Amino acid sequence: MSMRAMILILFSLATVFCERSVVATEASGAASTEITVVVGAPGTNEYAEMFSLWTEHWKAIAKRADVPIVTIGDAKSETSDRQTLETRLQAIRDSQATHWIVLIGHGTYQRGVSKFNLQGPDVAAEEIAEWLKIQDNGVDDLDARGPMVIVNCTSSSGPFVNALSAPGRVIVTATQSGTEQNFARFGKFFTDALRSSDSDLDHDREVSVLEAFLSASKQTQRFYDTEARIATEHALIDDNGDGLGTRAETFRGTRPIAMAKEGTEVDGKAARRITLSVGDESSDAKPEPLSKEQTAARDQLELKVEALRDKKDAMSEADYYSELESLMVELAKIYHPASE
Repeated sequence: MSMRAMILILFSLATVFCERSVVATEASGAASTEITVVVGAPGTNEYAEMFSLWTEHWKAIAKRADVPIVTIGDAKSETSDRQTLETRLQAIRDSQATHWIVLIGHGTYQRGVSKFNLQGPDVAAEEIAEWLKIQDNGVDDLDARGPMVIVNCTSSSGPFVNALSAPGRVIVTATQSGTEQNFARFGKFFTDALRSSDSDLDHDREVSVLEAFLSASKQTQRFYDTEARIATEHALIDDNGDGLGTRAETFRGTRPIAMAKEGTEVDGKAARRITLSVGDESSDAKPEPLSKEQTAARDQLELKVEALRDKKDAMSEADYYSELESLMVELAKIYHPASE
């Protein structure tokens, strides 16, 4: 058997049992995961029904992943949705849990300001950024919080990348700029992707933020192609903190094929490790979770694999595959016992 074949087998063994699930996080004693879905002003009955359906899909995702979900804007309240959102964000901003914040509705862009249309006063991207800050001597303390995934499914959402990008955050927007102002359909395809095993590009029986983004981007473009229309939305993902964002076309599979600016990690590495799905949707069986120690060891090994891949062009083929084999063996030792 060739070295490459052996590595492929080991890699397959590792990825089959690579379960980065919410269940694994909670079972190992680490921080949990929570979802906040904010439903904006629909404007028409048609959009109201659409946004309600998307919200129900998020509730189904939360139920399947066994995580709590908070919804804002889908029911009447004595407090304005804007105030409720501000209170919610300030309550979770220093949490060590992984938080998903999902904005469903319409967006606007005027005079350089991108806003999410709430029922009542709207909210600008910069205001959300301010509500999420943890001040320590006047400086936002980015190390005092857990990972955060912010998904803005609205039109004119691109500037939310610029405003909200920071280390430890994954930002997904339906559009690449504020000037893409037509209604955005990306949000539907994003929830569809999280609920479908077809989005599992690396075949680890889970759908990551990155995989959902890539699948939703593809399905969004397919919608416009089928309708013989010019696409008016081009989604972005940002998880390296540079505030620039990356389009789906920049990836081959789940790996970026373009270089980031000097001194900056490419987008996608963090988003590839965050999931909500647990196992195969068609199966009731759930994998045995990794322990806290196994999870930490796995994360370190995966970072070493990423670093090795980045150095591939500067290495001999023999050295590259020798080091890769060693790392894959160590990964397999972690994953396989956790599945038995």
